[in-house]
Amino acid sequence: ERCINFLNENEVDVILLDINLENTSGFDLCRKIRQNLNIPILFISARSSDDDVICALNIGGDDYIKKPYSLSVLLAKIKVVLKRFSVAKPNDSSNIFETANLKVDFTTGKVFVNQGEIPLKAMEYKLLTYLIKNKGRIVGKEELFKSVWGDIITGDGTLNVHIRHLREKIEDNPNEPQLIKTVWGRGYIFEEKADEE
Repeated sequence: ERCINFLNENEVDVILLDINLENTSGFDLCRKIRQNLNIPILFISARSSDDDVICALNIGGDDYIKKPYSLSVLLAKIKVVLKRFSVAKPNDSSNIFETANLKVDFTTGKVFVNQGEIPLKAMEYKLLTYLIKNKGRIVGKEELFKSVWGDIITGDGTLNVHIRHLREKIEDNPNEPQLIKTVWGRGYIFEEKADEE
């Protein structure tokens, strides 16, 4: 409760969040934060099961750091996630990207579908803007790992989760995506969709 009150009154750049809290869990707190804020959230926990990691990423976490960890590794991960979050707007003169029912305001970091604002977690936003920046070109998984996540050891599972969540939020039919398409064996491509007459 103190955390939510603090975030309502202050601006922060990144959140480090443990899973085991006094009266609730970091998972629950992350969900509440994500309802209103699109800032990097890094989970730090002694819990190391794959289920915990996947849950943390699914509900809005941008990274998961397992205890014990060194301060240098923690600082490096914070720098990477802050750099990822602050970068990345397409190399064109406009700060607004629109195609069909999707609109992205790169100045404010807000995303709209059918004129309604939709919440994206930090990595979903970074992934979407990178794909838009490279629209019309097949982007390989390794390129996404390096350019979006900042490393090449991110697993396919993490990427697949983020792609799936993006599609669920911006596609008319996530099962038949028209914007973010899979090119089997090669990667993904963002294709602009012509407005229907």
